[in-house]
Amino acid sequence: MKRYAAFLRGVMPFNCKMPALKAAFESAGFKDVKTVLGSGNVVFSAAPASETALARRAEAAMEREMGRVFAAVVRPVDALRALLASDPYAGFRLAPEAKRVVTFLRARPKTAPRLPIEREGARILAVRGAEVFTVYVRGPKTPVFMVLIEETFGRDVTTRTWDTVQKVAR
Repeated sequence: MKRYAAFLRGVMPFNCKMPALKAAFESAGFKDVKTVLGSGNVVFSAAPASETALARRAEAAMEREMGRVFAAVVRPVDALRALLASDPYAGFRLAPEAKRVVTFLRARPKTAPRLPIEREGARILAVRGAEVFTVYVRGPKTPVFMVLIEETFGRDVTTRTWDTVQKVAR
């Protein structure tokens, strides 16, 4: 068995109860299922499989058990730990109050955007594989970074703070 993390798009405490989400993942045959925070992060064990296959299995279980689907992006927990250890922000000058954000794409972008891309305190700094690394400074138009991400990569993505990725990878 291998440990994986599923990051679900659009989950918030008021639109999804974590016990129901956990039960849906268990019904898909995943083992040792744990939700992390209330924002659609699920860590589970499964036989090694493609990230896409695991995401589809989780989505089918949510539809069957909960009557709704939150788009899932799956990553091996070991890959998340490697990402954290690599610190993709280290080579950039960041404001002390800047929030670091990781956007998980379902697949690598077909064309690499010209970086950095900046708008109103938000900067897309790097793309590594199917992960995008962004920083933003809170401002009156927050969340400008999400507009920037969606304009650049589309809506079939999900985003987490660096701190959340650390908690999921533990």
